[in-house]
Amino acid sequence: MTKIARKLLSGATMLILVSAIHGGCASSSSTADGDGKTPAGEAKPAPEITAEFVTGEGPKTLAEAKGKVVIVDFWATYCDPCKKSFPKYQELVDQFGGDLAVIAVSVDEPGDVSEDKLKEFASETGVKFPIVWDKEHKTADLYKPPNMPTSYVVDKEGNIRHVHAKYEAGEEAKIADEVRALLGQ
Repeated sequence: MTKIARKLLSGATMLILVSAIHGGCASSSSTADGDGKTPAGEAKPAPEITAEFVTGEGPKTLAEAKGKVVIVDFWATYCDPCKKSFPKYQELVDQFGGDLAVIAVSVDEPGDVSEDKLKEFASETGVKFPIVWDKEHKTADLYKPPNMPTSYVVDKEGNIRHVHAKYEAGEEAKIADEVRALLGQ
């Protein structure tokens, strides 16, 4: 390998490492275009959720949640911000009653965790909303969440209206405002 090729490869490797470190599970907030809205405020149909039910109460798919505002939250057990967001999302479900549903989609690898570990995570965070496990990442491949966690706020007609990549304290207030607006409150 030439000296130039080694330098290019080294630089590319460093770029990939930095991207992986900063692009993974993190606690700072960013959104699709910085304000939680989908690009240019466009609504696009939310793909259906095809994942294995693990635990929780309420709709487990978008079809079951028809007519409600839904937060589709992609998360993993290794994600510290997910531990902080889960109780806040439960508070939102409690606040909005039957008008809001949360469907938490785990992207944990089957070789890394068990169903019991997912149930334990739900129990430790005190949530009652449905936890589903996207073992083959079929749903994640359709949504393409850029970070863990990433939440998609879906309107009553089934369209993605807001995207929240990552989570930081206070994010739930922004989401609550978005839910209120989508409910016409």
